[in-house]
Amino acid sequence: MTGKQGSTADETAIPVVDMRRPRWGDPARVTELPAAAAALAGDATEDRGVAPEAVTPPAQTVPSAVRADLEALVGTEHVVGSDDARIQHTRGYSTPDLLRLRIGDASDAPDLVVYPADHDEVVRILQICAAAKVAVVPFTGGTSVVGGLAPDRAGFDGVVSLDLRRLDRLVEIDEISRVATLEAGLRGSAAEALLRERGWTLGHFPQSYEGAGIGGYAATRSAGQSSAGYGRFDEMVEGLVLATPRGTVELGTAPRSAAGPDLRQLILGSEGAFGVITSVRLRVRPAPTTRIFDGWRFASFADGAAALRRLAQDGPLPTVIRLSDEVETAINLADPAQLGGESTGCLVVTGYEGEEREVLRRRDAASEVLVGAGGTALGAGPGESWRTGRFAGPYLRDPLLDAGVLVETLETATYWSKLHELRASVTAAITDTLTASGTPPLVMCHISHVYSSGASLYFTVVAPFGADPIAEWAAAKTAANAAIRATGASITHHHAIGRDHRDAYHDEIGPLALEALRAVKATVDPDGVCNPGILI
Repeated sequence: MTGKQGSTADETAIPVVDMRRPRWGDPARVTELPAAAAALAGDATEDRGVAPEAVTPPAQTVPSAVRADLEALVGTEHVVGSDDARIQHTRGYSTPDLLRLRIGDASDAPDLVVYPADHDEVVRILQICAAAKVAVVPFTGGTSVVGGLAPDRAGFDGVVSLDLRRLDRLVEIDEISRVATLEAGLRGSAAEALLRERGWTLGHFPQSYEGAGIGGYAATRSAGQSSAGYGRFDEMVEGLVLATPRGTVELGTAPRSAAGPDLRQLILGSEGAFGVITSVRLRVRPAPTTRIFDGWRFASFADGAAALRRLAQDGPLPTVIRLSDEVETAINLADPAQLGGESTGCLVVTGYEGEEREVLRRRDAASEVLVGAGGTALGAGPGESWRTGRFAGPYLRDPLLDAGVLVETLETATYWSKLHELRASVTAAITDTLTASGTPPLVMCHISHVYSSGASLYFTVVAPFGADPIAEWAAAKTAANAAIRATGASITHHHAIGRDHRDAYHDEIGPLALEALRAVKATVDPDGVCNPGILI
């Protein structure tokens, strides 16, 4: 797949990685901190925290009769209660999640990990657990960064982690309709490899791509880095199957329908609170034959955002479009000369994928818009550098944490007219809160998802450890959430709600809508065992 211009090296080169908490990605990969990151770490002594094999989870509380019923259903070998399995299903990958595990806190560990083989087994597991008042947490890649895998235990006789890794099939491809049915336990990189073998792609590449799974994408309304061209994951979903304690819900009989509200959208983003998504039917696209990524310099974030808005509203949209603010640009560019000889400015990355003629047409037309908006073309270097290194970012967090440097992210979305107010408010809230605690931060921001009416803002925060980094970040996160809601923005664009955003989400939708969601949960999950405390 090589066009006359650009590169078509694709994401199928990234294998499914069996990550080991509390560290990210391939355990064999050694990550060296770049100069800018090393400067933030200073001369701190490395501390990798408590090794996971040295962490002891709490005593199991699931009744023995329930375990026996689960073993009879799925097989003894598929019901695991070892310390290692429980630790590796504890919480997600937010920085507070990892910091807790690094100090040996496994208080949120599930009692058992159960591996069903198919949809019917998932339904029966939910029924067994509902009858025994045992909570069930769906698990695909386990990459939640908002507390989505740490249910409320109060009132339950234990917690089961329902690991869907055995539901890993590409069930079918309807090449005429361009839709594919995938089981929920299929990891994102494995799904892409299976589709590429047939000449297709989802085009869904979030930064969690090495770890996340299809079910998680659907349950959290994930957005990949190529969303401008391929759309968000929820926009790709044509149909889905949901297992609940009361049976099966199957949705999506046609691409569009006027048959009442679109209930697919009720399940997408539900984070396991209404049941377990076991398969999805997804729109697929022909695998690209040409890829070209470019870099552009804009004098300021405001200038770059105005250029992105022009493309989002009037076109043509690149497949990938991304604007880093001045701070993120300075940190991420190893050589300032990449900014076209300027020492400051903001980097825009544009990427184009598809059939060669169409790629070149869109690139030429978008470039004309960017030049007209004040952009300076930097060539392929910065764009290709971002493309080839885009999944390396999460690997930097572990060595920074080892060096006593807190790194965390948060994101939101708003209308174009409120974008700069939102950015200023959130930056100030985080900066003021962490500075007051004696840990002044570096706050970076970028836009990576755009729409005709607005865009997302994604913040990365770096700060030295204080006396209690978990508490210090909790205060900063609370302040950021308040700033987001004060400007009328959404509490999340693609990270989901979990526990961390729950109160702000309830404020965002209001009491009547929250009552409606609780009524849905009471209908499909009357005993409340499905990921309790998450979302609602």
